[in-house]
Amino acid sequence: MLNFTKMNGAGNDFVMVDNRDLKHSLGRDVIAHLCDRHRGIGADGLIAIEPPQVGADFRMRYYNADGGEAEMCGNGARCFARFASRVAGKEETLSFETMAGVIKAKLLGDEVELQMSPPKDLALGTALRVHGQEETVHFINTGVPHAVIVAEDVGKVEVRTVGSAIRYHDHFSPKGTNANFIEVQGPRLLAIRTYERGVEDETLACGTGVCAAALIHSALSGDSSPIEVRVKGGEILKVGFEKTPEGFANVTLTGPADFVFEGQVVV
Repeated sequence: MLNFTKMNGAGNDFVMVDNRDLKHSLGRDVIAHLCDRHRGIGADGLIAIEPPQVGADFRMRYYNADGGEAEMCGNGARCFARFASRVAGKEETLSFETMAGVIKAKLLGDEVELQMSPPKDLALGTALRVHGQEETVHFINTGVPHAVIVAEDVGKVEVRTVGSAIRYHDHFSPKGTNANFIEVQGPRLLAIRTYERGVEDETLACGTGVCAAALIHSALSGDSSPIEVRVKGGEILKVGFEKTPEGFANVTLTGPADFVFEGQVVV
């Protein structure tokens, strides 16, 4: 039997597992089954808490719904922080290792502020042929790779079709990318829809995608920190940052992380 907690961050939902004793060996097929919305618990991904390896408080292992391990997940990291605080009794601030680097978190009641890893590989204005038409695509890695397209009305974007075409585009091979579509809705306010790599569908929210959207919008428009981003699930996440001659620094992501239910499942 596997004890688990179900959580969501702005609609992005996760199966949380305490594996600090490393007794659970979760293979790709098992994780995919647990995340299956018809035959399993149902989630966008699975997150396990493990002992640290390089001096942080914890280690976060994040797996997409297809069972593949990914570098980082912003909404998942906020959930991880509250989950780790609950199971380990760590209060107010904590740190945890990810494949994208060490993340620091500050607990703010039902919300969590993350100090994100430094973004990299910013590339603006790349012209790509996507799903039969020319698109101007921007790119940044905010822990995981994100392509961003500016749209006049995100509500009209065929996210599943166009997002999949971007995710598997040769330009981003071999690992592919997440695909985000943003609309400017006001001063320092964006709306976003995201096609997530590994989930292979649109999700209600993507934290690293929200960071990518805010940073690229700032690079294009000159807007200063903070920038608010409304996700498909309706919540607004806040991205803080500093601009330096070398690029963006001190990127933070603040938003909700909610407990849904706990249970046991046969694995």
